[in-house]
Amino acid sequence: MTATATTPDTLADLLGGCVADRAQVRTDELTLRALAHDASHVLLVPSAVVAPRDADEVARLLRATAAAGVPLTFRSGGTSLSGQAGGSGVLADVRRHFTRVDVLDEGARVRVQPGVTVRHLNARLARYGRRFGPDPASEAACTVGGVVADNSSGMASGTVENSYRTLESLVAVLPSGTVVDTGAADADERLQALEPALHAGLLALRRRVLDDPASTATVARQFAMKNTMGYGLNALVDFASVPQILAHLLVGSEGTLAFVASATFRTVPVRARTASALLVFDDLYAANRALPALVATGAATLELMDATSLRVGQQLAGSPAVVRALSVTQQAALLLEYQATTDEELDAVVGSARPALDALALRAPVHLSADATVRGELWKLRKGLYTAVAGARRSGTTALLEDVVVPVDRLADTCATLTTLFATYGYDDAVIFGHAKDGNIHFMLTDRFETGEQLARYRGFTEDLVDLVLGHGGSLKAEHGTGRVMAPFVRRQYGDELYDVMRQVKHLFDPRGLLNPGVLLDDDPDAHLRHIKLAPTVQAEVDRCVECGYCEPVCPSRDLTLTPRQRIALRRDIRTAELAGDSATADRLEAAFTYPGTHTCAVDGMCGTACPVGINTGLLVKTLRRENLPVPAALAWTTAAKGWGATTALARTALTVVDSVPGPLTPAVTAVNAAARAVLGSDTVPLWSAELPRGGAPRRRPRPTAAPDAVYLPACVNVMFGPASGGTGVQVAFEDLCAAAGLTLLVPEGIDALCCGTPWSSKGVAAGYAAMREKVLPVLRQATDGGRLPVVSDASSCTEGFRHLVEHDPELDVQVVDVVTFVAERVLPALGERAGAYRRLDSLTLHPTCSSTQLGLDPALATVAEAVAETVTVPLDWGCCAFAGDRGLLHPELTASATRREAAEVARIDAQAHASCNRTCELGMTRATGRSYRHVVELLAEQALGGAPPDPR
Repeated sequence: MTATATTPDTLADLLGGCVADRAQVRTDELTLRALAHDASHVLLVPSAVVAPRDADEVARLLRATAAAGVPLTFRSGGTSLSGQAGGSGVLADVRRHFTRVDVLDEGARVRVQPGVTVRHLNARLARYGRRFGPDPASEAACTVGGVVADNSSGMASGTVENSYRTLESLVAVLPSGTVVDTGAADADERLQALEPALHAGLLALRRRVLDDPASTATVARQFAMKNTMGYGLNALVDFASVPQILAHLLVGSEGTLAFVASATFRTVPVRARTASALLVFDDLYAANRALPALVATGAATLELMDATSLRVGQQLAGSPAVVRALSVTQQAALLLEYQATTDEELDAVVGSARPALDALALRAPVHLSADATVRGELWKLRKGLYTAVAGARRSGTTALLEDVVVPVDRLADTCATLTTLFATYGYDDAVIFGHAKDGNIHFMLTDRFETGEQLARYRGFTEDLVDLVLGHGGSLKAEHGTGRVMAPFVRRQYGDELYDVMRQVKHLFDPRGLLNPGVLLDDDPDAHLRHIKLAPTVQAEVDRCVECGYCEPVCPSRDLTLTPRQRIALRRDIRTAELAGDSATADRLEAAFTYPGTHTCAVDGMCGTACPVGINTGLLVKTLRRENLPVPAALAWTTAAKGWGATTALARTALTVVDSVPGPLTPAVTAVNAAARAVLGSDTVPLWSAELPRGGAPRRRPRPTAAPDAVYLPACVNVMFGPASGGTGVQVAFEDLCAAAGLTLLVPEGIDALCCGTPWSSKGVAAGYAAMREKVLPVLRQATDGGRLPVVSDASSCTEGFRHLVEHDPELDVQVVDVVTFVAERVLPALGERAGAYRRLDSLTLHPTCSSTQLGLDPALATVAEAVAETVTVPLDWGCCAFAGDRGLLHPELTASATRREAAEVARIDAQAHASCNRTCELGMTRATGRSYRHVVELLAEQALGGAPPDPR
């Protein structure tokens, strides 16, 4: 690095000149540490982070960092496992802005930018019956940029449908700043004119490989199997034109040659007809010996799981019954699946496979199931296996995942020797699983990897592993990329000649060697022993985290401050500093963590739904809030709990009064509100905004004369925030619907003083939560007749809150259901013919909530919505709105960031009406979109019991 770019300020100036907004550049310590962590066991803290918006900004960034001698690394999803997604120079985060998808030719082709996740891409393609070729297990979080960079494949794609084989063209930004579209008609001429040395050099290297029979034979053998070790030299053999050679060399180059701004792929058909089974063998050797015969049956997938994998899988929520029923000793299993596009095709494949299946020596006969639930459980187990096994490791240890491939007929012997190596080097907790159909296995080691003895064991093990895999004609990396962990062994796998070709490839593209240095090629024999990430014990809830990043796409604060992975990683960094006696660093990070780490966490729990081991980082944040809550605030909230009726009445009155203020006085109200926030803190005083409604009506109702069918607990948020303009609110709507259906509701006496407890739980006010619980439980015991009657709540977050409130009460076993479930199961059927006699709305955009998702209410929500409108659309970019009770009032920037993508999609859909199932979520979405969001039950009542309201668009 030159003298002009040696400090954070000068580096920020350098990068700031490359982008449109200086806010795209970050050099603060907290951000640098947060972005340093990825799914690998390698940790390098960058000097700066920049988020370029387009290819032109990337070109300026490449030119500027090259001129200053600053290394540059590109990062998207951060799910890479071999240390290739981080560096000590500048880290360019492309997740936020490179998210465009263009579906072409009715889904036969797709052009996509690198920040798009595979799951999102497949959701866009689903309507066409197509999907992306590669099918990595990390599809929920891994991005197309990472898939291309690593030439990822997956369970079924093998070497036929991976990134390399399905790529058509790409737009690349070369280290010189040249932008080239390899699919353009003039791509070759443009490259020859703008990059003559690169153009001529690639042709020369192609001739060099083709003129050497030994080289061509090695390339053919190496790339006949899954292989992401070193550069994809098969591009020099498979293609004659420079644009195609260049494009396919970039596949698997791990960001060391150029930046891929977009790529166009041929998609593959969705093979929706499946037959799946878990084959249980006596041991790992027996499972592997059966592979050749099973491969010959045309199996789409054969996923291997050893005994440790099965034992861990038994502990997971939703584990398949066949796994739970095992008494695991040394057994191993293969997840077998056949795939087809039609039932007839599937029947033919399964029929021809049956003799081979019946001949297997198994613990039980093979039962192939087409049941979607059975298949879902099996694949949930397999796709979450890495994080599940890693999550089961000893606290304080690091999980190190390796990825090798050998010819299928050598896999049994390879695994047998590998287990011997585990024993030799004391890796007693090692586990083996993977894509056995391709001879590709993953295995995990767990250790501290910090003392001389621990690193010496790892060095010795790796050397023996290299000899084992190469001795069986395999590759040291099959699909996870070479990264830093196998870079020292590329020469040993390919030999001096082809290694030199790879060195020449790197020099042609990146003569200064500044693009992701240390990755893929490294002559330091101990490079894989450096920068190993440690994971100190922090808290039981999060110690299982392996920083895989599966949680990030569902996190509402991901584009504003931190993600769950980053919150956990920073707590580990703080703890590491404390253990080292570095109190200054620990205190500095702790102070910087408050706003991004605790204030802007929605504690919505969605991260727990995405995490394979169910880690809810919101629980960690709640603990931190409780530990750091000022005493006056705790007392105030506890007092509010004891007088909740008066508190909600005050809030209702305040909103009604403010709503009545004449327009000219609105600035004065805003000024007073801003001053209060400035004095008392933005995490204490809510921010008022003009689109907030008037206050609502009291919840109390007379006791019914007929025997009740359910106890109804209207949510207090509907008291504080009244209905949308022209609406009745969900309470009136639900009561009217139940009356029409002949159902009687009991609203308990004293309802105005009751709450589900969520406000105190989310803020960490334990005393306030306990006070509210002590008020609610006696009322519910009496009103439900000891649990005989179900409890209904009309806000999904409150339904969740009431479930938590009663779940540990030994005296009350009561069913708590949400209003949408009650309406779907009890009201709609009771309405009978009347439910089908009214005219539905033409279209409705539906916003599920984090609580409806976690409670499993979304099918019922869809049922009610379909009773409201002919066409119901849930945006593909749906996510938690992050209003989170009062969080959207305290930090409106959180809701704005969380809803940005969904709001843009809602505008494109332009439906007749918009609905959700939680009042604060309705407020958040109304603010974000400018459309009036209302409770879906309120809309149903209007359609089924009265006339249609005015078009709210």
